[in-house]
Amino acid sequence: MPEWPPTVRAIATATDDAVTAARARAATDFADAVAVLGAEDASRVGLIHAEIVRSLLEELHPDGLTGEDVQDALASAVRSAAEWIPDLDVPGFVEVLTGALGVADTEEKRPAPRAEHAVLIIADLLLRRKVTAEVKVAAEVYIRRAVAEVQRAQTIEMP
Repeated sequence: MPEWPPTVRAIATATDDAVTAARARAATDFADAVAVLGAEDASRVGLIHAEIVRSLLEELHPDGLTGEDVQDALASAVRSAAEWIPDLDVPGFVEVLTGALGVADTEEKRPAPRAEHAVLIIADLLLRRKVTAEVKVAAEVYIRRAVAEVQRAQTIEMP
């Protein structure tokens, strides 16, 4: 990973590790990587993961994202994760997707979506992206882009 501040580097590395573990369905490695993410600043983790999810959805649906596309992404990620993770919390997936798309219900106070849901969605979207493009797409590419976009957005002064 590039020369990032330690927190950003830890989030990027743990995200990459978690995605790799999710793709391999390695439950122990996945839990370890998610625990590392859980020890980091949840808002930073959430920003980076939301940017990755948003980027992947935009690439998979270049002509625009419909409600059916979002439902399909949700169903695919849940189905894939349910095959190897017991007691899956489906509302967490919904919160990650709606949060990444900026349509989350902000009136109700809820805990921040857990990193595990975001990583499972990312892993599934990466798999779908690979199939669509017929090329191997590394999670690291999207992590780098997301970190760069979050850093760029944080340096712009809002009026």
